[in-house]
Amino acid sequence: MLGVIGHLSLDVVDGGLPRIGGGPWHAARALRVVQPDAVLYAKCGEAQRERFEGELANGAGLAAQLSVGGETTAFSMTYDENGVRSMTVEAAGEPWRTREPSLRFDDVDWLQVAPLLRSDFDAATLAELARGRRILLDGQGLVRVPRPGPLVLDGDFDHEMLRHVAILKLAEEEARAIIGAADLETLTSLGVPEVVVTFGLAGSLVLAGGRATRVPADPVHVDPTGAGDAFAAAYLAARSTGAGAVEAAREASALVAALLRGSDP
Repeated sequence: MLGVIGHLSLDVVDGGLPRIGGGPWHAARALRVVQPDAVLYAKCGEAQRERFEGELANGAGLAAQLSVGGETTAFSMTYDENGVRSMTVEAAGEPWRTREPSLRFDDVDWLQVAPLLRSDFDAATLAELARGRRILLDGQGLVRVPRPGPLVLDGDFDHEMLRHVAILKLAEEEARAIIGAADLETLTSLGVPEVVVTFGLAGSLVLAGGRATRVPADPVHVDPTGAGDAFAAAYLAARSTGAGAVEAAREASALVAALLRGSDP
């Protein structure tokens, strides 16, 4: 079985009304199509508990377990005409503990770990989550500095975290925060068996099995918020059912494009 764990967030996009966000919420868009028995493990602050419980029950379309504590992570963001996003951290959620008492991980053997900020998960928590299962880590949780104000990315993360990761998914700007101007293939030096770098409308790069393969995407010019989470979920779902890394990236790209267009995947 596949699961997704991460904070929910309160997002304001282009000056609109606050809305639910975060990895579990956006991953559900893909998983309810390709793996409807997946489980969501989400966390938020007490102030949003009732609202987010209702959102998960009525909108996610998947089984969900909610842990509550601290504040709810919050962002404001804008997109320019090229789809480039600018983000501000409004609040940072409470870190996940090694054992969240309200959550059960029975039968989950593929887990998408979807941090919003570097403080969400530490190496000890990832080690606990990785016991008996394969972990896909969203690399924004390595490079996003958990500080209020304009979002800052840097490569000052605990590399011990990567010991527990089977698949690392990075957006291009996150990869650059780690390796600078070096060739993207140097990401293999991180020691993770499988790395996928996404380029938004320009597709993705798969680094696996000693090969680097570019996978094109079908460009869709709509609000892309959460597309990376949906891509990661679809990618992991494909891998969990036997697809190779490159085929999984192709399937994930096609599914996300269909979801963004609002068509039948």
